[in-house]
Amino acid sequence: MSPQPQAAVGAPLSRVDGRLKVTGKALYAAEHDVDGVVHAVIVDSSIGRGRITSIDTGAAEALPGVLKVIHHRNAPKLPYRDNSASNNPPEGRRLRVFQDDRVRFHGQPVAVVVATTLEAAQHGASLVEVDYDAERPSTDLTEAEPDEPTRYARGDAEAALRSAAVRLDLTYRTARNHHNPMEPHATIARWNGDKLTVWDKTQWVVGTQTELAAVFGLDLDAVRVISPFVGGGFGTALRCWPHVVVAALAARETKRPVKLVLSRKQMYLGTGFRPSYEYRLRLGSDRRGRLAAAVHDLDAETSSYEKFTEAVLAAGQMLYSMPHVSQAYRTVPLDLPTPLWMRGPGFQTASFVIESAMDELAHELGVDPIELRRRNEPAEDESSGLPFSTRRLRECYSVGAREFGWDRRNPEPRSTREGDWLIGRGMAAGVYDTARMPARARARLDADGTALVEAAATDMGPGTYTSQTQVAADALGLTVRTVTFRLGDSLYPPTPPHGGSMTMASVGSATLDACNKVRRQAIGLAVGDRESPLYGVAADDVVVRGGRLHVKNDPTRGESYRRLLARNDRTHLEADGSFAPPSGPQRHSFYGYNATFAEVAVDATLGLVRVRRVLGVYDAGRIISPKLADSQAIGGMVGGIGTALLEHTLTDHRDGRIVNANLADYLVPVNADVPDLKAIYLDGEDREADPLGVKGLGELVMIGVAPAIANAVFNATGRRVRELPVTAEALL
Repeated sequence: MSPQPQAAVGAPLSRVDGRLKVTGKALYAAEHDVDGVVHAVIVDSSIGRGRITSIDTGAAEALPGVLKVIHHRNAPKLPYRDNSASNNPPEGRRLRVFQDDRVRFHGQPVAVVVATTLEAAQHGASLVEVDYDAERPSTDLTEAEPDEPTRYARGDAEAALRSAAVRLDLTYRTARNHHNPMEPHATIARWNGDKLTVWDKTQWVVGTQTELAAVFGLDLDAVRVISPFVGGGFGTALRCWPHVVVAALAARETKRPVKLVLSRKQMYLGTGFRPSYEYRLRLGSDRRGRLAAAVHDLDAETSSYEKFTEAVLAAGQMLYSMPHVSQAYRTVPLDLPTPLWMRGPGFQTASFVIESAMDELAHELGVDPIELRRRNEPAEDESSGLPFSTRRLRECYSVGAREFGWDRRNPEPRSTREGDWLIGRGMAAGVYDTARMPARARARLDADGTALVEAAATDMGPGTYTSQTQVAADALGLTVRTVTFRLGDSLYPPTPPHGGSMTMASVGSATLDACNKVRRQAIGLAVGDRESPLYGVAADDVVVRGGRLHVKNDPTRGESYRRLLARNDRTHLEADGSFAPPSGPQRHSFYGYNATFAEVAVDATLGLVRVRRVLGVYDAGRIISPKLADSQAIGGMVGGIGTALLEHTLTDHRDGRIVNANLADYLVPVNADVPDLKAIYLDGEDREADPLGVKGLGELVMIGVAPAIANAVFNATGRRVRELPVTAEALL
């Protein structure tokens, strides 16, 4: 087939769903109008570990409007049918809500009040009295006993370290971070006999469908999950949390549709977080900075009832060339809710440690930080021996250095001042896995020349509606305004989680396949139709533009979809599309890359850090929508600024209470914190990764920002901070 003209892909289009959002017509989970809905409010435990000894619901049940109070003493026993496709983290044992008297973390749901109004439910929840046999919880990463480590090794890292000319032994600590999307978690659940429908804030409708089916012992087709719009996620909605089960249980027990919306405080108590780490890195090199060995020893938080892990080891295995690597990754079970993937999972934490250490090594050797990285650029992925599908990190360095003005940086710390402000510049490399998973989509071309494409994907903000519409429009040869893309319903063809930067590669490739099939059906119909101007033309010589099929080298010879389908009495053409990464042994190593540059100003007296500008240069394959990509990049940089300077969840270790579970005390960047952010994308594609040639961008753009800022702070002040966030106290 001749390649289709590309008019939509690559164009800086505005969001196709933008008008719905700015006019308030986009419906989020709590906004769906469900007849007869009542309200539920969860009662959270006030201890961090122990058992419930008594629960008094009398005052709540006597309150006008309260329908029922559900807790472990009156809740039905749920089957929690084992389901290997469930979206629990590995080695999960689930938090089985209201199934026993055990309290495993502060804020665990211990009861739910259902009432005819939200106010009555809230008041009722405040009247429930719970007594506990409390134990002191274990919530301190540095004091608990870790699990057996996950290990990786090549060569003999310890021996190589002992013989290295230059050795660094560094320990870094990162704070727990919470996702804090604008939209709180919310669920509306409704039963119709044994059929369950939920409207939920989720980044994976299929995963929530699968989990609810497992919890209630249902067949998969008995559960429908609807989630057309998600008001931000950053990973927090990648699994089905206990409150979703609570809403469904409450709806079944009261025989009424139930709406449950978490408060902002409750968002900190049981919907995931980026775990804190203690990460020791020992690094050895020769006098020219050629890396010889690295030993990584890291401890990370997990919950006592599930073992959560993330891809924190990969970057240390393949980002730089070195013959000897040893890694030990230990999870530390604590009396906390289970952590979850947060933007740039694993790689974000590893990036801060590795890129800060590389900057320390560059300073120790008196070598420019970019030059040190160039000297350690690998020829292949040394963890697997595979060639990289693409790797243009050197070009990221060159373009970034030129555009940022890196040559104007004074390498001597604390040497550049503007009045009371110390000025510093830093940089860091970034890498993120190019993830792809099986996905399906369905496309239909109607007789009026418009098209409908459906997939059970999600859009939490990056622009899935728009980017998928662009792909579909070009594959079908239609304009964007004549294509409608629908998502967020488990009735649509299944797709993977909307996370890990895999949506464009996976769902986009399935959309491309479905639309290509429909276009080929139309072309086959035309070239076999004696009344068509295209009769007898080789199918490979026909392209479609603006809804009109024509000979590639003769645009005058052709006809429209509408005319073709009308003449052949077709109401529509339809096809299912699919994508899956190739099976069998992998032939390439797939990653996206970046180089991030940051300039900061630090008040010499007060230690306050102000980010002046951030520049990111990305090797991310084909860019489907430049305007959406810029939104992704700016958002990632803002998130990186928050990680570097502001975000930090504080725990009272006496009872496991989160002290700053609100947006007044848990600080995130505001407009004044992000003055000048710029993204540059290297032109290119990765056809080894997927048919679209994309790599994924949403995770990559955050990785490297925090270490670039920390390295800039060192350049400004001469003070090396190895703990995030970087605070004024650490610089005084």
